[in-house]
Amino acid sequence: MRASELLGVRKCDIDPGQQLITVVRKGSRVSQQVPASTDAFVWLRLYQEEMHGQIPPGRIEPVWWTLRRPRRPLNYHAAHRMFERANAILGADWTLHDLRHSAAARMARDPQLTLSDVQLILGHAHLSTTEIYLTPDNNEVIAEVLAHHARTAEQRDKPIPPPPAPGYDPQTLSVLFGRTM
Repeated sequence: MRASELLGVRKCDIDPGQQLITVVRKGSRVSQQVPASTDAFVWLRLYQEEMHGQIPPGRIEPVWWTLRRPRRPLNYHAAHRMFERANAILGADWTLHDLRHSAAARMARDPQLTLSDVQLILGHAHLSTTEIYLTPDNNEVIAEVLAHHARTAEQRDKPIPPPPAPGYDPQTLSVLFGRTM
């Protein structure tokens, strides 16, 4: 999901038992349930415990709040500024969208997920938009081609013997030459 969609989640939109988060999609404004990892719910619960008594109670209240006082619902601009401060300390250049892009690329490479599964999770209207995550990066291509060359060299070093000519017993030839046919 997009950062702006996740930041708009209310307490009533979280279903840890089913591992689902309901978000309002940016383009269509349609509510959609999205699966999340068990780790996401563990971290959410730790955050909720830390914020207990510091934010308004109620199921329709936002989930995410600023840590700075006065407490306000966390919006995209504040989350962006948080990333800027972290990047300054780390000497990095990450964005909120980079997190979405990384997750999308990992899901697209998972052979157990179809591209339409990834499309649904990302909230893309068109499959062609999701297809951009199928493009491997240069390091992946290099690793795959090097593995191909290693397999090819291994096969070249172990040639497959031709089948025995008609009339010869393969077991007899195996005993005679000391190899399987």
